[in-house]
Amino acid sequence: MDNHKHWTKEEILAIYNQPLMELIYEAATVHRQYHDPLKIQVSKLISIKTGGCPEDCGYCPQAARYHTNIEKNDLMPLDEVLAKAEAAKATGSSRVCMGAAWRNVQDGKDFDQVIEMVKGLSAMNMEVCCTLGMVTESQASRLAEAGLHYYNHNIDTSEEYYKEVISTRGFNDRIETLENVRKSALKVCSGGIIGMGETVDDRIGMLMGLQKLSEAPESIPINALVPVEGTPLEEQEIVPIWDVVRMIATTRIVFPKSTVRLSAGRMQMSKEGQALCFMAGASSIFAGDKLLTTPNPGDNEDMQLFNLLGLTPSEKEKDNTGKVKIRKDTPLPIAEEKVKWSRPGHVIEKNKQAAEKAKEIRRALKS
Repeated sequence: MDNHKHWTKEEILAIYNQPLMELIYEAATVHRQYHDPLKIQVSKLISIKTGGCPEDCGYCPQAARYHTNIEKNDLMPLDEVLAKAEAAKATGSSRVCMGAAWRNVQDGKDFDQVIEMVKGLSAMNMEVCCTLGMVTESQASRLAEAGLHYYNHNIDTSEEYYKEVISTRGFNDRIETLENVRKSALKVCSGGIIGMGETVDDRIGMLMGLQKLSEAPESIPINALVPVEGTPLEEQEIVPIWDVVRMIATTRIVFPKSTVRLSAGRMQMSKEGQALCFMAGASSIFAGDKLLTTPNPGDNEDMQLFNLLGLTPSEKEKDNTGKVKIRKDTPLPIAEEKVKWSRPGHVIEKNKQAAEKAKEIRRALKS
């Protein structure tokens, strides 16, 4: 069994739908073959630029067209990012992921500042990840040169259901970004969200989408939707913990060597539910009391759970002697590519209604 095996949809469905006790046992067995079951990576997610995103993702409170009462911020200063990372490292985090609410990376002052952030975090001997929207190959190569380890760009759901959630960019833009990341020598972090109204077939479709990449992602976050007031999915019911466990276990079996990350939605999960997720193959969490804009268990609560389960935060091993360098030989593009990201523009009724509601609220606040 390896990350390059091509599973059929029927095979993955059979894994997902087997009796839960058998599924967890199989996933735990696979997990122990490739990972230390008592080690867990603790990551810190820092929103370096919050809100104002032009996309219409139905789950996202950072979309400018929705009214969600989040505090919008311009790009965070370098010293503040480094200070947050230092504080996170002191409480057991070995990984930092920086997120910016951009449609795509644009060359210029802001991107130059992100490059400096990556250099600073890499020099702290922390594993560094960024999620900045769509990137070209040359932009990804600049990030790799600066010392970035991973680039996150979730495909969210199946290609078919994607059209029911987002209309401002195409599913293939996500795939192209991930392939650009792979060409640049960065590691790929890509997963999805469950609980958006999708079917089990769509959840399997998301894993099938990841299988279509030239190489399997080294990191796969599984998020449970956190419904936020003002977004099109604000009334969506919280996904049952059993569905989360099934998704994590299935992902673990299909991608045995990848790190499966238990990401958003932990505030809605009991300690027992989270323990089942770890047993089923999740070996990473995001720490701190906030994930970008949604609540998350605090550091103390997580450490209590780790102590109860006998889990130990893993440390990142040095992969060089302090010299930032790209991780494999790859030629940098000579000039920036001329990329035109798509704008499908079809109408998603829920998204349209949420945007109209936001306009009414803003008009009322001005009057």
